[in-house]
Amino acid sequence: MKRILSIALLSTFILTTAAEAARVKVVRKGPRGRTKVTVRTGFPIRRTLPTVVVRPAPIVRVAPRVYLSPLAFAAVVAVSLPANQAWRGSEELEREDGWTDFTMNVDRRGTALFLQIDRGAAQISFAEVVFENGEAQVVDFADGVHDRGVYQLLNFQDGRKVDHVRVIAKASTKETEITLHLAS
Repeated sequence: MKRILSIALLSTFILTTAAEAARVKVVRKGPRGRTKVTVRTGFPIRRTLPTVVVRPAPIVRVAPRVYLSPLAFAAVVAVSLPANQAWRGSEELEREDGWTDFTMNVDRRGTALFLQIDRGAAQISFAEVVFENGEAQVVDFADGVHDRGVYQLLNFQDGRKVDHVRVIAKASTKETEITLHLAS
């Protein structure tokens, strides 16, 4: 009798667990969880944006409210990184992932943003810099491939608080690392 009761309880537990597991639904869009890049109304780039793998984003406090005129990326290599850094964040990309959408939570005040590419070249579509007041500055890389180096992304000498930076990029080599530096 005890054995029948324990088998009945165990069966109930297994069926309940299986029923709960059946409610979990994983939705994949396209191969390897790829989806279209989503942008807000007023986004200034008017070309077809790539299909991307979206990396989990940190909690951002400010959504883009208004887009400033886009800037074309001038691939001028900076001599060195600024000594006075207020913030730094990195993201590693692998070629097999393809286009990747990632966001870096800055939440600091600074005067310039630098982009550093390490361990291989990167192809970049755009970077979206969102400031604390909701203004968003899009820097258009036009899907260009850029070699290793340090590049000045934005210069705002008056000093502004950057909430977050969103980047759409992919590794052109086996792997690459993209690091953003905010100068104070």
